[in-house]
Amino acid sequence: MQFKYILYLIFLSLFACEHNSSNINIKNKPEETKSIVQKKEIKEIEKIKKEELVNIVYSNKGFALIYSEDTDNSLEYKLDDTSINILSPNLPNGTPVRITNIINGKSLLTVVKNKTVLPIYYNSVISNRIVSELSINPSEPYVYIETINSNKLYVASDVKTFDEEKEVANKAPVEDIMVQSISLETEKKESKTENFITNFNYIIKFADFYFEDSAIMLKNRLFEEYKIENILIKKLSQNNFRVYKGPYKDFENLKKGFLNIENLDFDSIEIIKL
Repeated sequence: MQFKYILYLIFLSLFACEHNSSNINIKNKPEETKSIVQKKEIKEIEKIKKEELVNIVYSNKGFALIYSEDTDNSLEYKLDDTSINILSPNLPNGTPVRITNIINGKSLLTVVKNKTVLPIYYNSVISNRIVSELSINPSEPYVYIETINSNKLYVASDVKTFDEEKEVANKAPVEDIMVQSISLETEKKESKTENFITNFNYIIKFADFYFEDSAIMLKNRLFEEYKIENILIKKLSQNNFRVYKGPYKDFENLKKGFLNIENLDFDSIEIIKL
């Protein structure tokens, strides 16, 4: 009888040790360690993503599409009427940007809510709140979109350069290459915009070139490959030649000017007010 009692005590002791051991193993499960590592990796990826967004360099002058639920059912994403965020055809979600009303110089900082597909003559989608904040004329929503980053003192002009020109331009003195400040080309003092009296006069800019030969080459290519007529070249300075089309005196004609341009893969296309 005493022997059976001793065996019973030994059994209880072994069971207690096994139970305690299993508790220790639960605290150090490999799955939990893996979960912690995954969370760290996710945080590192998110950090890298944010840094990439902040370092994107982009700027564009053009017309914004003012969002309206009644008329913009074709848009992939919706925009709240009171939102200060924008939709962009070129920038990824979360990109910090400054949007400026070029007519009066008012601006605000915001972020891209979603990247969306837009007709080429629009550079963004904005809400009525932004229209109100920046005193934008609904008939002429001409805005400047620029990314906000740590290296924002100067931004090189968005130019589509041919390989032949790059080779020659790299040999040219650096001080001769024109660099465009991210500030507006022409600063305008704020004025009363209640009546929105403006002179609608715009051109479609394809690119600015350092060499006139490159500008002529693009003009010929636009005509021969894309059947785009009435392309002009303007000499802005000794080493700056602009390839453009226009001018256009109203928005409908401006949109018609883009009919043959939709298929062009040109990041430098902008709408410039004269």
